[in-house]
Amino acid sequence: MTEHDQAGKARKARKAGIAAFVGTTIEWYDFYVYATAASLVFGSVFFPEGTDRLTGIAAAFATYAVGFFARPLGGIVFGHIGDRFGRRSALVITLTMMGAATFLVGLLPTYASVGVAAPVLLVLLRFVQGIAVGGEWGGAVLMAVEHAPEGKKTFYGGFAQLGNPAGALLSTGLFSLLSTLGDDALKEWAWRVPFLLSAVLILIGVLIRLKVEESPVFEGAAAEPDEGLPLTYALKTNWRPILLGIGTLPVAVGGYYLVTTFLTAYATDPSVGLSETTVLNALSVGAVVELIATLGVAWLGDKLGRVRVVIWGLAAVAVLATPQFLVVSSGSTVLIFVVFAAMRLVMAATYGPVAAVLAQMFRPRARYTSISVTYQVAGAVFGGLAPVGSTLMFQATGSVVPVIVLLVAMCALSIACLLKAPQHTDDAMPAEDGQVREARDTSRA
Repeated sequence: MTEHDQAGKARKARKAGIAAFVGTTIEWYDFYVYATAASLVFGSVFFPEGTDRLTGIAAAFATYAVGFFARPLGGIVFGHIGDRFGRRSALVITLTMMGAATFLVGLLPTYASVGVAAPVLLVLLRFVQGIAVGGEWGGAVLMAVEHAPEGKKTFYGGFAQLGNPAGALLSTGLFSLLSTLGDDALKEWAWRVPFLLSAVLILIGVLIRLKVEESPVFEGAAAEPDEGLPLTYALKTNWRPILLGIGTLPVAVGGYYLVTTFLTAYATDPSVGLSETTVLNALSVGAVVELIATLGVAWLGDKLGRVRVVIWGLAAVAVLATPQFLVVSSGSTVLIFVVFAAMRLVMAATYGPVAAVLAQMFRPRARYTSISVTYQVAGAVFGGLAPVGSTLMFQATGSVVPVIVLLVAMCALSIACLLKAPQHTDDAMPAEDGQVREARDTSRA
Protein backbone atom coordinates (compact mmCIF):
# COMPACT_ATOMS: atom_id res chain seq x y z
CA MET A 1 0.00 0.00 0.00
CA THR A 2 1.44 3.40 -1.03
CA GLU A 3 1.85 6.31 1.36
CA HIS A 4 -1.05 8.06 -0.40
CA ASP A 5 -3.28 5.01 0.10
CA GLN A 6 -2.33 4.82 3.80
CA ALA A 7 -3.15 8.49 4.28
CA GLY A 8 -6.50 8.01 2.55
CA LYS A 9 -7.33 5.02 4.73
CA ALA A 10 -6.40 6.94 7.87
CA ARG A 11 -8.60 9.84 6.77
CA LYS A 12 -11.56 7.50 6.20
CA ALA A 13 -10.97 5.89 9.61
CA ARG A 14 -11.05 9.28 11.35
CA LYS A 15 -14.20 10.27 9.49
CA ALA A 16 -15.91 7.00 10.40
CA GLY A 17 -14.80 7.35 14.02
CA ILE A 18 -16.16 10.87 14.34
CA ALA A 19 -19.46 9.86 12.72
CA ALA A 20 -19.71 6.92 15.13
CA PHE A 21 -19.11 9.27 18.06
CA VAL A 22 -21.73 11.81 16.98
CA GLY A 23 -24.35 9.18 16.12
CA THR A 24 -23.96 7.12 19.29
CA THR A 25 -23.89 10.29 21.41
CA ILE A 26 -27.30 11.24 20.08
CA GLU A 27 -28.68 7.72 20.41
CA TRP A 28 -27.46 7.34 24.00
CA TYR A 29 -28.59 10.85 24.88
CA ASP A 30 -32.09 9.85 23.84
CA PHE A 31 -31.84 6.60 25.80
CA TYR A 32 -30.44 8.25 28.96
CA VAL A 33 -32.91 11.12 28.88
CA TYR A 34 -35.56 8.47 29.39
CA ALA A 35 -33.52 6.74 32.11
CA THR A 36 -32.98 9.97 34.05
CA ALA A 37 -36.61 10.99 33.72
CA ALA A 38 -37.70 7.51 34.85
CA SER A 39 -35.69 7.84 38.07
CA LEU A 40 -36.81 11.40 38.81
CA VAL A 41 -40.29 12.19 37.47
CA PHE A 42 -42.00 9.40 35.53
CA GLY A 43 -43.19 7.60 38.67
CA SER A 44 -45.42 10.54 39.53
CA VAL A 45 -46.20 11.81 36.01
CA PHE A 46 -47.26 8.56 34.30
CA PHE A 47 -48.48 6.34 37.13
CA PRO A 48 -51.46 6.61 39.51
CA GLU A 49 -51.25 9.04 42.37
CA GLY A 50 -51.24 7.47 45.79
CA THR A 51 -48.58 4.82 45.11
CA ASP A 52 -45.53 5.03 47.34
CA ARG A 53 -42.31 6.47 45.93
CA LEU A 54 -40.36 3.23 45.39
CA THR A 55 -43.35 1.47 43.79
CA GLY A 56 -43.74 4.37 41.36
CA ILE A 57 -40.02 4.27 40.53
CA ALA A 58 -40.12 0.48 40.04
CA ALA A 59 -43.07 0.91 37.64
CA ALA A 60 -41.17 3.62 35.74
CA PHE A 61 -38.09 1.37 35.57
CA ALA A 62 -40.33 -1.43 34.24
CA THR A 63 -41.26 0.77 31.26
CA TYR A 64 -37.57 1.60 31.01
CA ALA A 65 -36.81 -2.14 30.83
CA VAL A 66 -39.18 -2.51 27.85
CA GLY A 67 -36.59 -0.70 25.76
CA PHE A 68 -33.99 -3.30 26.68
CA PHE A 69 -36.24 -6.21 25.81
CA ALA A 70 -36.93 -4.63 22.40
CA ARG A 71 -33.21 -4.23 21.69
CA PRO A 72 -32.52 -7.86 20.61
CA LEU A 73 -35.29 -7.55 18.02
CA GLY A 74 -33.71 -4.33 16.79
CA GLY A 75 -30.35 -6.09 16.64
CA ILE A 76 -31.82 -8.86 14.48
CA VAL A 77 -33.72 -6.54 12.14
CA PHE A 78 -30.97 -4.01 11.60
CA GLY A 79 -28.27 -6.67 11.74
CA HIS A 80 -29.97 -8.23 8.71
CA ILE A 81 -30.12 -4.84 6.96
CA GLY A 82 -26.51 -4.07 7.86
CA ASP A 83 -25.19 -7.46 6.72
CA ARG A 84 -27.23 -7.50 3.49
CA PHE A 85 -27.52 -3.85 2.42
CA GLY A 86 -24.75 -2.05 4.29
CA ARG A 87 -23.88 -0.60 7.67
CA ARG A 88 -24.61 2.99 6.67
CA SER A 89 -28.19 2.38 5.53
CA ALA A 90 -29.05 0.65 8.79
CA LEU A 91 -27.52 3.44 10.88
CA VAL A 92 -29.44 6.25 9.17
CA ILE A 93 -32.72 4.43 9.83
CA THR A 94 -31.95 3.71 13.49
CA LEU A 95 -31.02 7.31 14.23
CA THR A 96 -34.21 8.63 12.62
CA MET A 97 -36.39 6.14 14.52
CA MET A 98 -34.80 6.97 17.85
CA GLY A 99 -35.20 10.71 17.34
CA ALA A 100 -38.85 10.45 16.38
CA ALA A 101 -39.72 8.27 19.39
CA THR A 102 -37.85 10.50 21.83
CA PHE A 103 -39.45 13.67 20.49
CA LEU A 104 -42.92 12.14 20.81
CA VAL A 105 -42.29 11.19 24.47
CA GLY A 106 -41.86 14.91 25.11
CA LEU A 107 -45.37 15.50 23.75
CA LEU A 108 -47.16 12.77 25.74
CA PRO A 109 -50.09 13.64 28.00
CA THR A 110 -49.76 12.71 31.69
CA TYR A 111 -51.69 10.11 33.68
CA ALA A 112 -53.67 12.93 35.29
CA SER A 113 -54.83 14.04 31.82
CA VAL A 114 -55.72 10.81 30.02
CA GLY A 115 -55.39 8.05 32.59
CA VAL A 116 -53.98 4.65 31.66
CA ALA A 117 -53.45 5.69 28.02
CA ALA A 118 -50.45 7.76 29.16
CA PRO A 119 -48.26 4.87 30.41
CA VAL A 120 -49.42 2.69 27.49
CA LEU A 121 -48.19 5.28 24.97
CA LEU A 122 -45.00 5.67 26.98
CA VAL A 123 -44.33 1.94 26.77
CA LEU A 124 -44.97 1.88 23.01
CA LEU A 125 -42.54 4.72 22.38
CA ARG A 126 -39.99 3.10 24.68
CA PHE A 127 -40.33 -0.06 22.59
CA VAL A 128 -39.53 1.92 19.42
CA GLN A 129 -36.52 3.43 21.19
CA GLY A 130 -35.34 -0.06 22.06
CA ILE A 131 -35.69 -1.28 18.46
CA ALA A 132 -33.65 1.70 17.24
CA VAL A 133 -30.82 1.48 19.77
CA GLY A 134 -30.75 -2.30 19.28
CA GLY A 135 -29.62 -1.77 15.70
CA GLU A 136 -27.48 1.27 16.38
CA TRP A 137 -24.60 0.19 18.57
CA GLY A 138 -23.34 -2.77 16.53
CA GLY A 139 -23.38 -0.84 13.27
CA ALA A 140 -21.66 2.23 14.74
CA VAL A 141 -18.94 0.05 16.26
CA LEU A 142 -18.38 -1.85 13.02
CA MET A 143 -18.16 1.31 10.93
CA ALA A 144 -15.43 2.61 13.24
CA VAL A 145 -13.54 -0.67 13.76
CA GLU A 146 -13.78 -1.94 10.17
CA HIS A 147 -12.46 1.32 8.72
CA ALA A 148 -9.51 1.26 11.14
CA PRO A 149 -6.14 -0.35 10.34
CA GLU A 150 -4.87 -3.30 12.37
CA GLY A 151 -3.17 -2.07 15.53
CA LYS A 152 -5.60 0.85 15.91
CA LYS A 153 -8.96 -0.92 15.96
CA THR A 154 -9.45 -0.60 19.72
CA PHE A 155 -8.69 3.13 19.59
CA TYR A 156 -11.12 3.85 16.76
CA GLY A 157 -13.71 1.54 18.31
CA GLY A 158 -13.44 3.79 21.35
CA PHE A 159 -15.00 6.63 19.34
CA ALA A 160 -18.27 4.71 19.24
CA GLN A 161 -17.96 4.12 22.99
CA LEU A 162 -17.50 7.85 23.60
CA GLY A 163 -21.15 8.27 22.71
CA ASN A 164 -22.23 6.60 25.95
CA PRO A 165 -20.61 9.02 28.43
CA ALA A 166 -21.23 11.97 26.10
CA GLY A 167 -24.92 11.11 25.87
CA ALA A 168 -25.09 10.58 29.63
CA LEU A 169 -23.37 13.93 30.21
CA LEU A 170 -25.80 15.76 27.96
CA SER A 171 -28.74 14.06 29.66
CA THR A 172 -27.75 14.43 33.31
CA GLY A 173 -26.28 17.89 32.71
CA LEU A 174 -29.49 19.14 31.15
CA PHE A 175 -31.65 17.60 33.88
CA SER A 176 -29.31 19.05 36.51
CA LEU A 177 -29.82 22.50 35.00
CA LEU A 178 -33.59 22.05 34.81
CA SER A 179 -33.76 20.79 38.41
CA THR A 180 -32.68 24.26 39.58
CA LEU A 181 -36.14 25.46 38.51
CA GLY A 182 -37.61 23.45 41.37
CA ASP A 183 -39.30 20.09 41.76
CA ASP A 184 -42.75 21.38 40.77
CA ALA A 185 -41.53 22.91 37.50
CA LEU A 186 -39.53 19.77 36.68
CA LYS A 187 -42.57 17.53 37.10
CA GLU A 188 -45.05 19.87 35.44
CA TRP A 189 -43.25 20.84 32.23
CA ALA A 190 -39.45 21.08 32.37
CA TRP A 191 -38.89 17.32 32.00
CA ARG A 192 -40.22 17.60 28.43
CA VAL A 193 -37.45 19.93 27.23
CA PRO A 194 -34.66 17.29 26.85
CA PHE A 195 -36.99 15.07 24.83
CA LEU A 196 -38.05 17.84 22.46
CA LEU A 197 -34.43 18.92 21.87
CA SER A 198 -33.78 15.51 20.35
CA ALA A 199 -35.25 16.64 17.02
CA VAL A 200 -32.38 19.09 16.42
CA LEU A 201 -29.70 16.56 17.39
CA ILE A 202 -31.10 13.87 15.11
CA LEU A 203 -31.01 16.17 12.09
CA ILE A 204 -27.32 16.89 12.72
CA GLY A 205 -26.51 13.21 13.19
CA VAL A 206 -28.23 12.03 10.01
CA LEU A 207 -26.44 14.65 7.90
CA ILE A 208 -23.05 13.53 9.27
CA ARG A 209 -23.75 9.83 8.73
CA LEU A 210 -24.77 10.31 5.12
CA LYS A 211 -21.26 11.59 4.38
CA VAL A 212 -19.44 8.46 5.61
CA GLU A 213 -18.37 5.79 3.12
CA GLU A 214 -19.52 2.20 3.49
CA SER A 215 -17.37 -0.22 5.52
CA PRO A 216 -14.63 -1.90 3.40
CA VAL A 217 -15.19 -5.16 5.31
CA PHE A 218 -18.87 -5.17 4.31
CA GLU A 219 -17.96 -4.49 0.68
CA GLY A 220 -15.56 -7.42 0.77
CA ALA A 221 -17.99 -9.75 2.51
CA ALA A 222 -20.71 -8.85 0.00
CA ALA A 223 -18.56 -10.43 -2.70
CA GLU A 224 -18.70 -13.83 -1.01
CA PRO A 225 -21.37 -16.42 -1.93
CA ASP A 226 -24.71 -15.99 -0.17
CA GLU A 227 -24.99 -18.37 2.80
CA GLY A 228 -28.59 -17.72 3.79
CA LEU A 229 -30.08 -15.40 6.36
CA PRO A 230 -27.48 -13.58 8.49
CA LEU A 231 -29.29 -14.64 11.68
CA THR A 232 -29.27 -18.31 10.67
CA TYR A 233 -25.58 -18.14 9.82
CA ALA A 234 -24.78 -16.30 13.07
CA LEU A 235 -26.59 -18.79 15.31
CA LYS A 236 -25.19 -21.80 13.44
CA THR A 237 -21.58 -20.65 13.17
CA ASN A 238 -21.04 -18.02 15.85
CA TRP A 239 -23.07 -19.43 18.74
CA ARG A 240 -20.05 -19.97 21.00
CA PRO A 241 -18.56 -16.44 20.69
CA ILE A 242 -22.09 -15.02 20.99
CA LEU A 243 -22.52 -16.75 24.36
CA LEU A 244 -19.06 -15.67 25.49
CA GLY A 245 -19.81 -12.13 24.36
CA ILE A 246 -23.04 -12.02 26.35
CA GLY A 247 -21.14 -13.22 29.40
CA THR A 248 -18.50 -10.55 28.83
CA LEU A 249 -20.99 -7.67 29.08
CA PRO A 250 -22.82 -7.76 32.47
CA VAL A 251 -20.80 -4.86 33.88
CA ALA A 252 -20.50 -2.87 30.65
CA VAL A 253 -24.29 -2.84 30.18
CA GLY A 254 -25.91 -3.83 33.50
CA GLY A 255 -23.37 -2.65 36.04
CA TYR A 256 -23.32 0.71 34.33
CA TYR A 257 -26.99 1.27 35.15
CA LEU A 258 -26.46 0.17 38.75
CA VAL A 259 -23.94 2.96 39.28
CA THR A 260 -25.99 5.57 37.43
CA THR A 261 -29.74 4.96 37.16
CA PHE A 262 -30.33 2.89 40.32
CA LEU A 263 -27.81 4.97 42.24
CA THR A 264 -29.82 8.10 41.43
CA ALA A 265 -32.98 6.57 42.89
CA TYR A 266 -31.11 5.15 45.92
CA ALA A 267 -29.21 8.33 46.77
CA THR A 268 -32.35 10.51 46.59
CA ASP A 269 -34.41 8.06 48.67
CA PRO A 270 -35.61 9.67 51.96
CA SER A 271 -33.58 7.09 53.91
CA VAL A 272 -30.40 8.53 52.35
CA GLY A 273 -31.57 12.07 51.68
CA LEU A 274 -29.22 13.43 49.03
CA SER A 275 -30.65 16.21 46.88
CA GLU A 276 -31.36 15.50 43.23
CA THR A 277 -29.08 18.37 42.21
CA THR A 278 -26.10 16.93 44.14
CA VAL A 279 -26.54 13.48 42.62
CA LEU A 280 -27.00 14.80 39.09
CA ASN A 281 -23.97 17.08 39.42
CA ALA A 282 -21.83 14.20 40.71
CA LEU A 283 -22.99 11.97 37.85
CA SER A 284 -22.25 14.77 35.38
CA VAL A 285 -18.70 15.09 36.71
CA GLY A 286 -18.34 11.31 36.48
CA ALA A 287 -19.56 11.40 32.88
CA VAL A 288 -16.90 14.02 32.05
CA VAL A 289 -14.21 11.79 33.59
CA GLU A 290 -15.44 8.79 31.60
CA LEU A 291 -15.64 10.84 28.42
CA ILE A 292 -12.02 11.97 28.81
CA ALA A 293 -10.77 8.52 29.82
CA THR A 294 -12.52 6.41 27.16
CA LEU A 295 -10.16 7.08 24.27
CA GLY A 296 -7.19 6.79 26.63
CA VAL A 297 -8.10 3.29 27.75
CA ALA A 298 -8.96 2.36 24.15
CA TRP A 299 -5.46 3.49 23.13
CA LEU A 300 -4.02 1.38 25.95
CA GLY A 301 -6.01 -1.54 24.58
CA ASP A 302 -4.01 -1.38 21.34
CA LYS A 303 -0.74 -1.08 23.24
CA LEU A 304 -1.24 -3.55 26.12
CA GLY A 305 -4.02 -5.82 24.83
CA ARG A 306 -7.69 -4.87 24.80
CA VAL A 307 -8.85 -7.95 26.73
CA ARG A 308 -6.25 -7.33 29.43
CA VAL A 309 -7.32 -3.69 29.89
CA VAL A 310 -11.00 -4.66 30.24
CA ILE A 311 -10.12 -7.27 32.89
CA TRP A 312 -8.15 -4.68 34.87
CA GLY A 313 -11.17 -2.37 34.73
CA LEU A 314 -13.51 -5.10 35.95
CA ALA A 315 -11.28 -5.87 38.92
CA ALA A 316 -11.26 -2.17 39.86
CA VAL A 317 -15.07 -1.96 39.60
CA ALA A 318 -15.38 -4.86 42.06
CA VAL A 319 -13.05 -3.06 44.49
CA LEU A 320 -15.02 0.22 44.26
CA ALA A 321 -18.49 -1.39 44.42
CA THR A 322 -18.89 -0.96 48.18
CA PRO A 323 -17.47 2.60 48.45
CA GLN A 324 -19.64 3.72 45.50
CA PHE A 325 -22.89 3.00 47.36
CA LEU A 326 -21.84 3.70 50.93
CA VAL A 327 -20.29 7.09 50.21
CA VAL A 328 -23.67 8.70 49.47
CA SER A 329 -24.58 8.53 53.17
CA SER A 330 -21.24 9.98 54.29
CA GLY A 331 -22.43 13.58 54.21
CA SER A 332 -19.25 14.64 52.36
CA THR A 333 -20.02 16.19 48.98
CA VAL A 334 -16.33 16.20 48.03
CA LEU A 335 -16.00 12.48 48.82
CA ILE A 336 -19.14 11.70 46.83
CA PHE A 337 -17.78 13.50 43.77
CA VAL A 338 -14.37 11.80 44.07
CA VAL A 339 -15.76 8.26 44.39
CA PHE A 340 -18.34 8.79 41.62
CA ALA A 341 -15.54 10.02 39.34
CA ALA A 342 -13.25 7.10 40.28
CA MET A 343 -15.96 4.57 39.49
CA ARG A 344 -16.64 6.11 36.09
CA LEU A 345 -12.90 6.11 35.37
CA VAL A 346 -12.62 2.35 35.87
CA MET A 347 -15.96 1.78 34.15
CA ALA A 348 -14.37 3.41 31.10
CA ALA A 349 -11.81 0.60 31.08
CA THR A 350 -14.61 -1.99 31.02
CA TYR A 351 -16.46 -0.19 28.23
CA GLY A 352 -14.03 1.70 25.97
CA PRO A 353 -12.07 -1.29 24.57
CA VAL A 354 -15.05 -3.67 24.53
CA ALA A 355 -16.26 -2.41 21.14
CA ALA A 356 -13.20 -3.85 19.42
CA VAL A 357 -13.23 -6.91 21.70
CA LEU A 358 -16.74 -7.82 20.54
CA ALA A 359 -16.23 -6.85 16.89
CA GLN A 360 -13.15 -9.05 16.64
CA MET A 361 -14.88 -12.06 18.22
CA PHE A 362 -16.57 -12.62 14.85
CA ARG A 363 -15.41 -13.08 11.27
CA PRO A 364 -16.87 -10.69 8.66
CA ARG A 365 -19.78 -12.88 7.49
CA ALA A 366 -22.93 -11.94 9.50
CA ARG A 367 -20.80 -9.84 11.86
CA TYR A 368 -23.38 -7.04 12.23
CA THR A 369 -26.04 -9.57 13.23
CA SER A 370 -23.68 -11.46 15.54
CA ILE A 371 -22.37 -8.43 17.45
CA SER A 372 -25.85 -6.88 17.66
CA VAL A 373 -27.48 -10.05 19.01
CA THR A 374 -24.64 -10.41 21.53
CA TYR A 375 -24.79 -6.85 22.81
CA GLN A 376 -28.57 -6.49 22.82
CA VAL A 377 -29.34 -9.83 24.48
CA ALA A 378 -26.86 -8.84 27.18
CA GLY A 379 -28.57 -5.46 27.36
CA ALA A 380 -31.99 -7.06 27.77
CA VAL A 381 -30.84 -9.51 30.45
CA PHE A 382 -28.39 -7.40 32.44
CA GLY A 383 -29.27 -3.83 31.50
CA GLY A 384 -33.04 -4.28 31.47
CA LEU A 385 -33.31 -6.22 34.72
CA ALA A 386 -30.56 -4.55 36.76
CA PRO A 387 -32.39 -1.29 37.64
CA VAL A 388 -35.72 -3.04 38.34
CA GLY A 389 -34.14 -5.93 40.25
CA SER A 390 -31.88 -3.69 42.32
CA THR A 391 -34.79 -1.39 43.21
CA LEU A 392 -36.93 -4.33 44.29
CA MET A 393 -34.05 -5.82 46.32
CA PHE A 394 -33.53 -2.51 48.08
CA GLN A 395 -37.26 -2.16 48.69
CA ALA A 396 -37.51 -5.71 50.10
CA THR A 397 -34.42 -5.60 52.33
CA GLY A 398 -33.95 -1.94 53.08
CA SER A 399 -30.25 -2.53 52.41
CA VAL A 400 -27.96 -1.80 49.48
CA VAL A 401 -25.72 -4.82 50.27
CA PRO A 402 -27.53 -7.20 47.84
CA VAL A 403 -26.96 -4.68 45.04
CA ILE A 404 -23.24 -4.51 45.85
CA VAL A 405 -23.02 -8.33 45.80
CA LEU A 406 -24.80 -8.35 42.43
CA LEU A 407 -22.28 -5.90 40.94
CA VAL A 408 -19.28 -7.91 42.18
CA ALA A 409 -20.80 -11.13 40.76
CA MET A 410 -21.22 -9.39 37.40
CA CYS A 411 -17.50 -8.54 37.43
CA ALA A 412 -16.55 -12.16 38.12
CA LEU A 413 -18.72 -13.49 35.26
CA SER A 414 -17.32 -10.93 32.83
CA ILE A 415 -13.71 -11.83 33.65
CA ALA A 416 -14.37 -15.56 33.30
CA CYS A 417 -15.86 -15.13 29.81
CA LEU A 418 -13.17 -12.72 28.63
CA LEU A 419 -10.51 -15.29 29.45
CA LYS A 420 -12.13 -17.61 26.87
CA ALA A 421 -12.98 -14.99 24.21
CA PRO A 422 -11.44 -15.38 20.71
CA GLN A 423 -9.99 -12.36 18.88
CA HIS A 424 -9.69 -12.35 15.08
CA THR A 425 -7.63 -10.21 12.72
CA ASP A 426 -9.37 -8.64 9.72
CA ASP A 427 -7.96 -8.37 6.28
CA ALA A 428 -10.66 -5.86 5.52
CA MET A 429 -9.80 -5.22 1.89
CA PRO A 430 -10.67 -7.98 -0.62
CA ALA A 431 -7.87 -9.93 -2.23
CA GLU A 432 -7.26 -9.84 -5.98
CA ASP A 433 -9.79 -12.63 -6.55
CA GLY A 434 -12.48 -10.47 -4.88
CA GLN A 435 -12.73 -12.66 -1.78
CA VAL A 436 -12.13 -11.53 1.77
CA ARG A 437 -9.08 -13.30 3.18
CA GLU A 438 -9.70 -15.58 6.14
CA ALA A 439 -9.62 -13.83 9.49
CA ARG A 440 -7.15 -15.27 11.95
CA ASP A 441 -7.71 -16.05 15.61
CA THR A 442 -4.73 -14.10 16.94
CA SER A 443 -5.03 -13.64 20.67
CA ARG A 444 -6.70 -14.66 23.88
CA ALA A 445 -6.41 -13.12 27.30
